[in-house]
Amino acid sequence: MVDIGTLSLLVLAGMFILLAIGMPLGFASAFLAVVTLILKFDVDILFRDFGKGPFSVLGQAVYRQMTNYVLISIPLFIFMAALLERTGIAKDMYNSLNVWLSRMRGGIAIVTSVMAVIMAAMSGIIGGEVVLLGLIALPQMLRLGYNQNLAIGTICASGSLGTMIPPSIVLIFYGLVTETSIKALFTASFLPGFMLASFFIVYILIRTNLNPSLAPLPPEEEGAVVGKEKGMRFLGFLAYFGLWITGVLFLRAVFFWATGEGYVTEGVDPIALGMVYHMPWIALAFALCLGAVFLVGRERTNEGWEMGKGLVAPVIVIGVVLGSIYMGITGITEAAGMGVVAVFTISVLRREMTFDIVWDSLMRTLKSTGTIIWVTIGAAALAAAYTLAGGPTYVANLILAADLPTMGVILAMMLIFLIMGMFMDWVGIVLLIMPVFLPIVLKLPVEELGFLGGLEARHVAIWFGVVFCMNMQVSFLSPPFGPAAFYLKSVAPPHITLTAIFRGFLPFICLQLLALAVLLVWPPIVSVFL
Repeated sequence: MVDIGTLSLLVLAGMFILLAIGMPLGFASAFLAVVTLILKFDVDILFRDFGKGPFSVLGQAVYRQMTNYVLISIPLFIFMAALLERTGIAKDMYNSLNVWLSRMRGGIAIVTSVMAVIMAAMSGIIGGEVVLLGLIALPQMLRLGYNQNLAIGTICASGSLGTMIPPSIVLIFYGLVTETSIKALFTASFLPGFMLASFFIVYILIRTNLNPSLAPLPPEEEGAVVGKEKGMRFLGFLAYFGLWITGVLFLRAVFFWATGEGYVTEGVDPIALGMVYHMPWIALAFALCLGAVFLVGRERTNEGWEMGKGLVAPVIVIGVVLGSIYMGITGITEAAGMGVVAVFTISVLRREMTFDIVWDSLMRTLKSTGTIIWVTIGAAALAAAYTLAGGPTYVANLILAADLPTMGVILAMMLIFLIMGMFMDWVGIVLLIMPVFLPIVLKLPVEELGFLGGLEARHVAIWFGVVFCMNMQVSFLSPPFGPAAFYLKSVAPPHITLTAIFRGFLPFICLQLLALAVLLVWPPIVSVFL
């Protein structure tokens, strides 16, 4: 029988060796799970009391993960992302954003970042976002003479925002493993996610204005609307779209009033934007939109609608997915299904949906989901075996015995996350490391977490989940196995090498680390909307 200290080193070394020789993470984890039990107990556990002994723990752990209802949301979100990639919804969104922002210095890069934020809020699938942006935005930026490193970094860093911005699959997995409210995790990650996106946009603006040669302005098209006139048309577009939204919300509130559900009832949560007391405010918003339409003029409003209508479908999808969650209509899984239906319906109405698109999207979903499931099975088995061998207790005692200050413990964990993120898939890290680290974090003095503000004890698990996701955001760009680089390489021109792609990541990795530092220094940022 091997002691737990030696066993921990063997498992860690075995993982790196197996990954280095090319064994998939799921199979490597499952193999090490069996090896862990054999070394800790005895080889005859494979044959003694089959179904009752230590070996049965692996099956039980895998069964618990595979039978979790929320897990169904993952293939649904992947399918939705595949449909968005194959239909013209994403391309029309890019074209509409380009109309409004292309004359700004670095405008195409900013359009790419904004599009990535919208895509992240629709599906949260990182690989699909990077590939889509690589197909749409990269040729455009290279054609206009944008700096190659800036173009590459913008696409991959922005395309990875799905890690932080809800509905993030990383947050869903963290919630499943740690039994933390996924809705609370989504709410907590809003501000940090948009903060990181704003860091990217501000960096692009500052760098391109300091060095205009990095982002030449596109040639001005003859007869193009510019300046104040473009602003008036944008206002007209927003007002016209606002009329539809406020009109639907008002009719919805009238329905709840007519059915008697729109009144305040003790013990019943109020319906978001559906109560009687909401109706005057919704009516006021409708009147303001109507006034803006008259101010802009019907002709300019119609032109603005034509210029920006590519943004309508994505906003509807975001409203369906996140709106159904935060308005209490559905859970995470049902919201993912509604998102798929919304994308499918919009594509049918646009006459873009074909059998080939559905089939190809299903095949992509099957492959991506299969990869995630196998990693989940292997990592769950290894986590169960290591737990049974006493690993979490050993690691916890090791960290506590170091007698580090509270933030020293947190920084040591951050370093481990960053190093493991360079070599392992985030699914494996969640399943293997989080059951060890989170109990330690929950035992730390909550008043010593961070340096600014105070975090409530009930928000510690949520904060640590958001911090973990920010670490995984870095891991998508970190060499040598940064997956964003390989996603982009699959669609990039031949002259763009992997070395060049990783070189373009460097400034954006620094921005991600800056955002991580903000979370560590000011933990209450996650509880602003909780």
